Amino acid sequence: MSVDELRRRLLDWFAAHRRDLPWRRKPTPYRVWVSETMLQQTQVATVLPYYERFLARFPTIEALAAADLAEVLKLWEGMGYYRRAHHLHRAAQMVVAQYNGELPSDEAALLALPGIGRYTAGAIRAIAFGLPAPMVDGNVRRVLARLDDVDEPVDDPAVSARLWARAAELVDPKRPGDFNQALMEVGSTLCRPRRPACAACPLADFCLARARGTQEQRPVRRRRLPRPHYDVVAGIVWHAELPGRFLIAQRPPDGMLGGLWEFPGGKRQAGESLPQALERELAEELGIRVAVGDHLLSFNHAYSHFRITLHAYHARHLGGAPQTLGVADWRWVTASELDAFAFARTDRRIIAALAAGGFRPPWERK
Repeated sequence: MSVDELRRRLLDWFAAHRRDLPWRRKPTPYRVWVSETMLQQTQVATVLPYYERFLARFPTIEALAAADLAEVLKLWEGMGYYRRAHHLHRAAQMVVAQYNGELPSDEAALLALPGIGRYTAGAIRAIAFGLPAPMVDGNVRRVLARLDDVDEPVDDPAVSARLWARAAELVDPKRPGDFNQALMEVGSTLCRPRRPACAACPLADFCLARARGTQEQRPVRRRRLPRPHYDVVAGIVWHAELPGRFLIAQRPPDGMLGGLWEFPGGKRQAGESLPQALERELAEELGIRVAVGDHLLSFNHAYSHFRITLHAYHARHLGGAPQTLGVADWRWVTASELDAFAFARTDRRIIAALAAGGFRPPWERK
């Protein structure tokens, strides 16, 4: 069957089954850019409320560029992969300075902006500008690997290049935005990683993997090494003289979770107990001495490249004025002030545990 027939069937299916998503109702370059940035590593259902709030607060690139990064991070709070928010904010400032607030349609110009890679550039160009640009995300990669029954690892650079070339060959030049979104929609709703719904797929007659019965074995991926695990400690450091106040610190802007606030601490080193690790980290990062007290909670959390078990402890502040030795900033705060700061999901779990105890140190409750 011809490529024209494949396009026709896919677009007919999309017309009947496309989800009503807010970024599809008015696909301006800015709205497409924000949505595609949020959808990186994050499911549609999670993105929806964040997208609506973000666009309500920052309806234009100029509004985003003029905002304080802390406010951008606060609106992003809980969605994870915060580097996306940093890049979006910085790129908005560059677009205002270099392009008078209008995203360019040129691929090279888009790729020069922070956080915009080949996929996001393709999305902006195809969906917002109507240019025949390919888009290959995880869903599209899976569809293409099954369509052509690719028996090599799709994360191999040479295979990835072939898939991008295949996507460019297939994209409909007349309706590139709809075609790319349809391909992603098939991958998201039908061509799932497990138990693909081949009988309902508009591409079933074109699919070599289905014809050969190999769809469950595609795509092939290189074997991944186990993710390393770390024990991490965090301290709820209570002020010695101001009841109800405890210490929070802001992470450096350029590192992991940059600009977010946290209960200070860090990784346990070999040979240390958890309390010893917390005492050392607080001395190194803030220059303070503490007496580590009761354990509050421990839980596991996974990041993209490693896993942690986070152990939170109450601690008494013994001495030393906090300093910005390994942190960007610090504050003594009360429970009522916490909503003004952006925290990662792990620290929000600590806040919830503190709330259950009435935001009081254990020695005041005994």
